[in-house]
Order: sequence, then C-alpha cells, then structure tokens
Amino acid sequence: MKTIWIKNGLVYDGLGTPGVYKDIFLENGMIKEIGEQIQAQTADRIIDARGRVVCPGFVDIHRHCDIKPLYDKSFGHCELAQGITTIVVGNCGMSPTPCPEGEEEAGEMYDFYEPVLGPVIPEKDSMPKTYEEYLKAMDQVRLPINIASMIGTGAVRITVKGFSDKPYTRKELIRARKIIEEVMESGAPGVSLGIMYLPECYATTDEFAYILEPVGRYHKVITTHIRGEGNKMVESVAEAIEIARKAGCALEISHFKSCGIKNWRKDIHTAIGLIEKARKAGQDVTCDFYPYEGGSTALTTMLPPDFVKGDMTRALKFLGTEEGVEEFRRKSRMNWKDWDNFCILLGWDRILISGVVEEEFFPMVGMTVEEAAKSFGYEDGEALAARLMHKENGRTAIINMSMCQEDIDTVARLPYSNVISDAIYGKTDRPHPRMFGAFPKIIREYVRERGLFSMEEAIKKMTSQPAARMGIEKRGCLAEGNFGDILIFDPERFCDHATYADPARLATGLDYCIVNGEIVIDHDTRIEGAFAGKNIRVKHKR
Repeated sequence: MKTIWIKNGLVYDGLGTPGVYKDIFLENGMIKEIGEQIQAQTADRIIDARGRVVCPGFVDIHRHCDIKPLYDKSFGHCELAQGITTIVVGNCGMSPTPCPEGEEEAGEMYDFYEPVLGPVIPEKDSMPKTYEEYLKAMDQVRLPINIASMIGTGAVRITVKGFSDKPYTRKELIRARKIIEEVMESGAPGVSLGIMYLPECYATTDEFAYILEPVGRYHKVITTHIRGEGNKMVESVAEAIEIARKAGCALEISHFKSCGIKNWRKDIHTAIGLIEKARKAGQDVTCDFYPYEGGSTALTTMLPPDFVKGDMTRALKFLGTEEGVEEFRRKSRMNWKDWDNFCILLGWDRILISGVVEEEFFPMVGMTVEEAAKSFGYEDGEALAARLMHKENGRTAIINMSMCQEDIDTVARLPYSNVISDAIYGKTDRPHPRMFGAFPKIIREYVRERGLFSMEEAIKKMTSQPAARMGIEKRGCLAEGNFGDILIFDPERFCDHATYADPARLATGLDYCIVNGEIVIDHDTRIEGAFAGKNIRVKHKR
C-alpha cells in the first residue's frame, strides 16, 4: 500500500473554485480523502505544502507525441516538468494508425507526418497498422504520463485511398466509416480532422459528416484543424460547425486563431460570433489555444493542393527540377479560392526553419526561409523551400509567426476555451518553445504578470475542462475517488524558460508532480524509474 499525505496546501480543485486550505490523502494511486484537517496517523510520504498551490495535474489534449512513447525511454521529461500528467494524441488528422498495409504506402505516410509526429525509429514494417494494434503496443510500454489516443481522418483517408485528390467512392466511404466505428468501440476519446492538410483538403463537408457518423452515435467529440486559418478562417469555422452538426457530434476547434496580419483583430470576432450562435442553438462547440504568437507545422503546408494534384511523391520529385521550382514559385504567389496561401499571407520572412533531417541544411535551422535563401545563395524563398522539400522528402519543420497577442487573449478569455501546447515532435534541437513551456507560461504570464485569469480560472482551463471535453473520467479534478494526479508548486516560482531563440529549456519551480499516486518529479528532479502513467481507453455511451 502506497500512501501520501499532503498537508496545509492551498487546494484548487480544478472546477474553477477559489483555493481553500485543505489536506489530501492518497492511497494506492487514488484520492482517498480531502478535508481541512485529515486525522491520518501516518503515511509513506508526508508533504508539507504550506505556501504552495495544490491542484490537479495538467491535461494537454493536443500534443503530437504519438510515436515517441513506443521507442524513446527519455520521453516525458519536458511534459512532467511543466506539470502535464495526461495528454491526448492523434490530433490534426494525423495519427500513426490506421496505416496502409503496403510498405511503400506506409512509408509515404510516415515521411509525410514526420515533421509533426517525429521519425519512426523502429523498423517501419514493425509499426502497428490498426488502432487496436497501437493500443496493445502502448499497453506494453512503461508510460511516464497518462495517454489517450485519437485517430485522424487524414490517416483514415491515406489508408483508404492514398493521397488521391479524387472524391471518396461509395465503397471507400463505407470502409472509412467502418474504421472510425471500430475505433470508437475500442475506447478512443474522439477523432481528429486536419482539413487544411493534404490529402484531407480534397474532402467535402458531406464526406466528413458521413464517415464521422459513429462519433456522434457514441457521443464523442471531433477536434479539427480547420480548412483555413487565414483569409478563409471564418468560412472554415462555419464548415467545421456544419460537419459536427451533420454528424451529430460535439466539436472542439483546435488551436483557434486568425493568421495573417491583415486579418488580425477582426476575423476572430466574426468567427466567435458563429460559435456563439451554434452554442445558443444547442450545438456543443468549444475551442482551444496555445499562448504563443507563432505556430508550428510542416513546410509541405506551403504546397498548393493544385501543385500536388493528389500525388505527394510526384510533387516532391517535381520540386527537384527547374520546371517544378518555377511552377511552385508561380502557384505560391497566387491567391486561391479554396486554400489559404501562407506564402502570401505571411511571407518567407515570417517562416522559420525549425527542423531538418539532412546535414547540408543544419546551418539554416533557426533562420527564416528568406534569411537562409539570401545567406546560402538561393534565388528566392521559393527556390530554397522547393530544395528543402525535395531533398528532405517533405520532412522539414517550420514555425510560422502568424498571430497577434490581442487575438490570442480574445480566445483565451472565452469561458469554453482550453489551454493546449500543440507540441510537435519533428527531429530537431530547436523545437517550438510550446513543447517545453506552454502550461507554466499560463501561470507566469497570464495569471501572475498580466492578470488575464485568476488562478482558479487558469487551472480549470488546464485540468477539469479539457479532461471533461475528451470524456476522460476521474482526472482533472481533485475529488475523493479520483486518480491521484496532483501538482504542488509555489505560484511565484513556477515558470517557463523556453523562448524561440532558446526553446529546449525545461520549466522550473515544480515542487512535486504526482501521477496516479506516485511522485515522479521532486523539486524539479525527475525520479529515476518512475513510470506511473496509464494507457487510457475512454468509456463510450450508447
């Protein structure tokens, strides 16, 4: 029997209630008792939390570390250091399963997702091909944190019909819906969409609604990277709401933002109006945000769908020719009716190279595409971008400086918005700082320095609210009978240190991080051999 007695702490239950001085008693991984003066005689560990905040472990419903736990024994350190005890993977339509059976087709999908999910280090043919196989593989891993896994409709589409730009056939629609049905039955918390990304950008509202019908029937949620976050943002929000309405399911709009300087301070308010209208009509629509002005994704998002034409392999090869570079240059300088062109919306001077795989490009990491093009003798940003995508087979990662703080604050203040990190795991020593600092940044900047939230409001957006959104029970709230995921920290010292210039810096000031009743961080030090996380399957309601 393992017991922990936390005494004298200022306890925030995660539900938005102001802090109250209470004791908490943990037994066998669960919260056994909470009270103002618990009369416990003894415990295996007694922690005096006087002068400290005690709150639920943070729940990050949007990280892209689907593959990492399968092979990286060091995984979990940057998550635990910032107080994250539960995560949800399989976001933005991207997940390692389902996966095509063919080795070449599977490899094409892994390469395409590598800037976001990271490289497949084990032999590719040994990777799980179905969601159930993925869950079984995760069951065999010693997890440092709790993980719940969605699948993405991008992976579903690639599995069913590759990168084709052709509409789903009736047979393909039935197969895609059957995959999603099986995943719902297996305990997925939801299904994600990445409508901006290839090949999902070729799909229609009605196609999405049809294949997602099981999500509504199982009373679960879809999360979506909308079709456009720039000029097309408002109509893209409307499309996401319509997909959810037709499928009969709840909707979480992922990393809700307005990109492109000319769209700042206006489009976000119009889009919020659409969300509020849907909510008043009875639709379950919410959103999330990360506290940074820059986004992070793959360089291939700069490829116009009309350039790819449903064949990513051909497109990447074509970029290695003079004709391909010229066509990319021409099409990347055009405005498209059905695609937000970030090459124009932002410009190559606001797109940073954050992760590369080929040694010749290592010196470019941390530079904008425009800076690197000038420094290394390329004709222009398009020429360098084409070279990177061709030589790296589409595996280059970037950071887009695309947002303004005023819009971020507008979303943050919404009572139904959740905090996320959207951390991506492409191979680099210069990741987006949100990987290391998103959650303590909320405490430091949004609570302590700017007063945008009270402590209880901030904690709710990082604990009970996201947990409830994904149907994760008995986590995100300090209550008797819940799992013992608990943080203890000095609110004046707990903070982030990661910046764009120096992003791989751990957060500090966390006295204790407890996962399922086991101490895994003790005064900023990770306990060796502490792997207390669980592979979560979410119960479904019929």
